[in-house]
Amino acid sequence: MKEKGVECYFEKESIWTFDGKGELLITIMSSLAQEESRSISENCTWGQRKRFADGKVCVPYSRFLGYDKGENGVLKLNEEEAVLVRRIYSMFIEGATPHTIAKILTEEGIPSPAGKATWSSTTIRAILSNEKYKGDALLQKSYTIDFLSKKKKINEGEIPQYYVENAHQAIIEPAVFEMVQQEIQKRKKGANRHSGKGMYASHIKCGECGLWYGSKVWHSNSKYRRTIYQCNGKFKNAMKCSTPHLDEETIKRLFISAVNKLLTKKAVIINDFELIKQALFDTASLEAERVELQNEITVVVELTQKGVEENARVAIDQTDYQQRYAGLTERYDKAKTRLDEVVGEISDKKARCEAVEVFIAELGKQDGIITEFDERLWHSLLDYLTVYKDDGGRFTFRNGTIIKA
Repeated sequence: MKEKGVECYFEKESIWTFDGKGELLITIMSSLAQEESRSISENCTWGQRKRFADGKVCVPYSRFLGYDKGENGVLKLNEEEAVLVRRIYSMFIEGATPHTIAKILTEEGIPSPAGKATWSSTTIRAILSNEKYKGDALLQKSYTIDFLSKKKKINEGEIPQYYVENAHQAIIEPAVFEMVQQEIQKRKKGANRHSGKGMYASHIKCGECGLWYGSKVWHSNSKYRRTIYQCNGKFKNAMKCSTPHLDEETIKRLFISAVNKLLTKKAVIINDFELIKQALFDTASLEAERVELQNEITVVVELTQKGVEENARVAIDQTDYQQRYAGLTERYDKAKTRLDEVVGEISDKKARCEAVEVFIAELGKQDGIITEFDERLWHSLLDYLTVYKDDGGRFTFRNGTIIKA
């Protein structure tokens, strides 16, 4: 208003903004108001962090699909919405991309968690990666940088995070959730990125160039129309791949044959898994190293804070201070890098173990040979099929077993 040449008069305080004394009073009162706001903000922040430390989960219930607010703020399962959450996870495991899932839900007229008519792939990704759906809760994923701008930032270790296991009733089985996380990692962008177009997408691999097979339509405008699957890089390079194309009936026939071969080894596979499970997927040593690294980071942070406070209070040699600070920073970066690696290894081992356990459970349910193609077995047992020019193909199952087609 002042920049526009407009004067304001505050009746209660009898202050004119163009008056020198009035401007001073406004400045003083603004400072007092800002300090009060800071004090309230700090109290609220302390309260929230105390809740997190106590393991109390708080979510935006109006936009959180699958749960309602129960007694004492505990997450209460909303069975109607939980069905949709399970469906989203099921579609993703069956090969659909977040974009495809969002498109299907939008076309079906199902409202999004925010009540909008259109779903976004970002919303689907958030649902697929939210640990609360398996009954756990990671608290303080983000935080407010300061009370004035109210700007939020993703927590990358600046403040403590709290992980609460079995905090509430799960919608998704932990094994299924970990399988989805592993699938998300596998689908990262690249030359051979995942495709969600159809059941066979990203499940059939070329034995020559390593690219996925994709669907192609032959004779699209005639009565001889048919869909076949061939290497996506077949005609991209000067030396085109010579691996053969496959039709759907051939894929199904080969899969039935491979599964029946697998079933003849069922008892051996299940027994072998129980024997090697501890050796392959044990995370005890990694868990111990994670605790050591977390303690190391805590110590380094405390030393850094003490150094900064000492430098602010006492006149010390700045060269020595900078060397000490740089040493602590290097020590922190080294510990944080290794901690990230260890956490990744633990997560990977647990995900692979749970994926194989799902495979073993599904395998154990099968009695006798199968005579018809089962889409559920295709998704739960198979990792991928590799096709070769003169040597047929190889089915690689989720437990690592390879069977010639």
